[in-house]
Amino acid sequence: MLNRTPDLDRLFHALADPTRRAMVERLSRGPAPVSELARPLPMSLPAAMQHLSVLEAAGLVRSEKVGRVRICAITPAALSQAEQWINARRIEWERRLDRLGDYLETLDAKGETDGQGE
Repeated sequence: MLNRTPDLDRLFHALADPTRRAMVERLSRGPAPVSELARPLPMSLPAAMQHLSVLEAAGLVRSEKVGRVRICAITPAALSQAEQWINARRIEWERRLDRLGDYLETLDAKGETDGQGE
C-alpha cells in the first residue's frame, strides 16, 4: 500500500526540511552543480552536501561526477510518488465532503417538507 512504504516516509522526511525543498525547487529548473546549490544557503558546503545525500537517499535527486564537479538533477518519478499519495488523500476528502453536502441537503429538504423551514 502506497501510504505505508518506507520509501514514502523517506520522501516526505526529505521534503520536510526547507533547505532541501529549496534545493529541489532549484533543481526543478534543471541540473546544477553542488556548489551552485549550496551558494545561496547559509551553511557550509559539507552541510549542503549532507542535505543532498538525504535527497538522494529518498530518490528525489541523482548526482554524477563530471570531471571535478558533481552535477545534481531531480528525479521526477519520486515527486510523482508524493503527488499520487497526496492526490489519493485529496480525492478521499472530496468524496467525504460531497457525502456531507448531500446529507445536509437531505436534512434541509426534510426540514422544509416538515414545515420547519419557515
